[in-house]
Amino acid sequence: MLNGLLHMPWWGYVLTTLALTHITIASVTIFLHRHQAHRALELHPLVSHFFRFWLWLTTGQITREWAAIHRKHHAKVETPDDPHSPIQKGLNRVLWTGAFLYHDEAKNRDTIEQYGFGTPDDWLEHHLYTPLNWLGIVLMLGIDLALFGVLAGSIMWLVQMVWIPFWAAGVINGIGHFWGYRNFEVADASTNIVPWGILIGGEELHNNHHTYGSSAKLSAKWWEFDIGWMYIRILQAFGLARVKKLPPQLLSDPNKKTIDLDTVRAVVRNRFQIMARFSRDVLKNVHREELRKLDRTDRESWALVKKARRLLKREPSHLNQTNRERLQRVLDKSQTLNTVYQMKKKLQAIWESRTATQENLLRALEDWCHQAEATGIRALEEFSSRIRTYTLAPASASA
Repeated sequence: MLNGLLHMPWWGYVLTTLALTHITIASVTIFLHRHQAHRALELHPLVSHFFRFWLWLTTGQITREWAAIHRKHHAKVETPDDPHSPIQKGLNRVLWTGAFLYHDEAKNRDTIEQYGFGTPDDWLEHHLYTPLNWLGIVLMLGIDLALFGVLAGSIMWLVQMVWIPFWAAGVINGIGHFWGYRNFEVADASTNIVPWGILIGGEELHNNHHTYGSSAKLSAKWWEFDIGWMYIRILQAFGLARVKKLPPQLLSDPNKKTIDLDTVRAVVRNRFQIMARFSRDVLKNVHREELRKLDRTDRESWALVKKARRLLKREPSHLNQTNRERLQRVLDKSQTLNTVYQMKKKLQAIWESRTATQENLLRALEDWCHQAEATGIRALEEFSSRIRTYTLAPASASA
């Protein structure tokens, strides 16, 4: 018993531990997150229950509580009511004690009642998984000790127990709202930690997720990899999963030259992608041209404008006072940059209106395109022409 039933070299125990924790990660991202919290896909009952059983063994997590707390996080993101925002609670607290923040929020019955709808409500949930959620992790300890021995089994069990609290509750909720790159300038502070979502099942692509929260796929760029999505595709191939929601596709019909209600709907639906393209095709190019015009011997001005590229694309609410003042100095120095920046704000304002009718949005978008084309700035003119081609229907259907 001290040595366990399985005998392996040291690296065998390491690989086995990584495999076991990876199954737990996959269970969290596919079952708890994408299936339960966001209803982005449906799972075959056998697959769904395997994930639920495995999470009972390795985390003791109650499905309803996890889904409720995560949904509240999206509904109240970066506000004082957000259960685990590093903006509100500090990075160190979320990173190192994220699991305790979950535990504290789980005591809030209003949160569970308001956001915990649609989760498993069967006999097993009422008689085993919820009231005896501690029993699973005790059983997992016994299994690890029996299979791998007292020393190795204890270490492997401890790693399993801290894996989700640290990586999911700590790293994703902490670093994923503090450090990394952003494909989309959403209102919250979410970031993509790295473009390869492997270690944490694809959850590393957190900015993508906050942009399209109900999508079963977390990768957005061709060079990003979401291993959780790969597993979903495999399950789908065997008829064990059905994807319900994906990010909208930004379609373009080159034969379409005028703005209509179809254009408006396409622009509003794909607004995050459109703003990402504005940053890439307009702000980046104009910024490069303005930088090229400057006298590099004036190092202070050149350095000021050079560093402004990130400030130009960033959501204004995420700029501190120093950066806001720095950005304003750049806009005062360059009329061209100021023009494209103001056009960016006007474009955002079109879909941020809460009371505008579709006809009002149509007129606002037409006015924006006319203004863009009247600036004489080539990048804006080309972007305006591209907006006119956007559609919800495939090009062949609208031709």
